[in-house]
Amino acid sequence: MLQRLRGPNLSFILGSLAFFVVVQILISTGLLNPYWQNILFWGAAMTMVSLGLNLIYGFNGQFSLGQFGFYAIGAYASADITYRWVRNDPSALVVVIFGSILALIFMLGISAFLRRFYGVATLTKFLFNLLAAVLGFFLAVRFINPAIGQPLYQALNGLPQGISQQIVFFLALVGGATLAGIVSYLFGIPVLELGSDYLGIATLGFTIIVKVLLDNTDTLLPFPEMKGARGMVGIPKWTTWPWVFVCFMAVVLVMRNLLHSSTGRAILSVREDERAAELVGINTASTKILAFVVGSVFAGLAGGIRAHDMAFLHPTMFGFLPSFNPLIIIVFGGLGSMTGTIITGFFWIFLLEGLLRLYLPEGFETWRFVVYPLVLLGMMLLRPQGLMGRYEIAFLRRPLPSLRVVKETPPTPAVAPKAEEVAV
Repeated sequence: MLQRLRGPNLSFILGSLAFFVVVQILISTGLLNPYWQNILFWGAAMTMVSLGLNLIYGFNGQFSLGQFGFYAIGAYASADITYRWVRNDPSALVVVIFGSILALIFMLGISAFLRRFYGVATLTKFLFNLLAAVLGFFLAVRFINPAIGQPLYQALNGLPQGISQQIVFFLALVGGATLAGIVSYLFGIPVLELGSDYLGIATLGFTIIVKVLLDNTDTLLPFPEMKGARGMVGIPKWTTWPWVFVCFMAVVLVMRNLLHSSTGRAILSVREDERAAELVGINTASTKILAFVVGSVFAGLAGGIRAHDMAFLHPTMFGFLPSFNPLIIIVFGGLGSMTGTIITGFFWIFLLEGLLRLYLPEGFETWRFVVYPLVLLGMMLLRPQGLMGRYEIAFLRRPLPSLRVVKETPPTPAVAPKAEEVAV
């Protein structure tokens, strides 16, 4: 194993661990103040959202403007879980986790059932899957939460406080990301039938719908703790550098290994020529939905990290103009380049929230809405392929080695021919 983890793989792993240790030391000693720590965490969250969009648009070729909608779903869902938990209410945790599990089971069953039939209409698929998801969450609210809510709360609270908190935070992140994935799957069934600009308009409309719903969570939706347009406060500040690093590395490794798999090759083939991909037997509809769901899960996970770093959420954080940040990042860094997205994601947040706010005259940060189009215009004119094009560092170009121990079979000794065989 150690012999195979060498070269780019070993260099990347050691470099990442060294970076983690250095940042942790800077945070522990106070050399990295809370403001720049917030910039670093924000940059990691925005890069995770952008990697998801790059998977959808840069690698799969589906123009989407809906990433911030799934970012918001992950943020609010995970925040609601921890908000209620610290107030002795485990209902959100039970409903989101077990409701998601039941919804996924029912949706998988529905998908297997519908595959028996040829030519099932898109609207039929959508309605059956929607009913399956609603049934899963209904059962969680009606039966599972009353049955195991309090016993689960008492069991987790019986653990040491630090361990209990980390388990709940992990479940909150997973729950928010899973819920974002379920919503993206339901939304993607009808919408991914569209193409090009129509898909972009539909996904942008989804982001606006999510923002409007968040404005009215305390009136239209039964979530008074989210406080609608006033903003959700009282979220526990549980995001730490180890959590940010682990989640960011998980996104990078999952996306990297996905792209180097046979499924990843199918995702790329849809971008290059969807009709040709269909002709060679690739299920383009399933491939597009897979890329869309995985990219949305990344966004939901980033939302949970961001929510528990800010300890405050407001619908304007997920509005129309901020939703263009991931698109600008992947175009600036290079469509189809994970390296470009990672570099540009951190640089973009540093530029907007660090340089423009600290080192330029007061009020100049409002010029960001002029910087956006100027950056895009200049990039399209001077380097349409982005800063990195489709270049990847060596580690991201190669899949991780297998963890299996390959036993070398000793060569079979040659057997001398018999005398009678030679005579013949």
